[in-house]
Amino acid sequence: MFGKTIKLFLLDGISNGRMTCELSNWTGKAYRIPRTRVKDCADREELLTTGVYLLFGKSDEAEGKDIVYIGEAENIYKRLLQHLNEKDYWNEAIVFISKDDNLNKAHIKYLENRLHQLAVKINRYIVKNSNTPTLPSISEPDQAEMEEFLENLKMLVNILGFKVFEDIREEQNNSHTSIKLKIQAARGANAVGEQTSDGFVVLKGSQIAESTTQSFPKGFKKLRDKLIEEQVIVNNRFEKDYLFSSPSAAAAVVMGRSANGLTEWISEDGKQLKSIESGELK
Repeated sequence: MFGKTIKLFLLDGISNGRMTCELSNWTGKAYRIPRTRVKDCADREELLTTGVYLLFGKSDEAEGKDIVYIGEAENIYKRLLQHLNEKDYWNEAIVFISKDDNLNKAHIKYLENRLHQLAVKINRYIVKNSNTPTLPSISEPDQAEMEEFLENLKMLVNILGFKVFEDIREEQNNSHTSIKLKIQAARGANAVGEQTSDGFVVLKGSQIAESTTQSFPKGFKKLRDKLIEEQVIVNNRFEKDYLFSSPSAAAAVVMGRSANGLTEWISEDGKQLKSIESGELK
């Protein structure tokens, strides 16, 4: 893996205003635009061209998940103006255009479809599109070019603060190998997890305790019940990987009692998580 240079420019000179984001040696360019600043973009000629965009908002219905809408347009600015009148749930947009005007209608339709597929699969956000975007037929060279564009786009969306396309289990490079951590405890608790930069992931197939203690904290009980209701956990078994806010939250749900995740999660060679993170030998 090689290092990359990112160039951020604050168009309004403030941290919560409009900004552009560019990646070295890439023809793409991102705009991050607050809803309240869309009309200020009327003089940005780049936004009168073809591109893809994402609208982000907060959900009042689903605890813990934000909203994303994914679209494409031949005139990005005009489309954002339409969404100001038609959609009230979003408060920020991220737009991607090509600095060399190399994105045509088929390209942006392809990107829209692929972004929709990824967002649905990763399932970090509620995807508000009512229909699945159509996948156009493009040539093999164009497809390869768009897949490369897509990888850079995903990176910049993440850098700009939205992890809609980032899998909860992080890809590891050669210098950093993920360590599997385990809990084997009373009442059938038998789980495997990984620490990530976002929190703690309990892996699919992990078993939770069959019951909870009387002193089990109400907040963790509510979370445990929610995961069962949403069928993340079925018959005391995780049906998919799940990202918790902390190792302790993960350990508590798995064990059905109060837990300190830094001491409960143990590596295969017997080290506690706190020892691994602090670099202790034992």
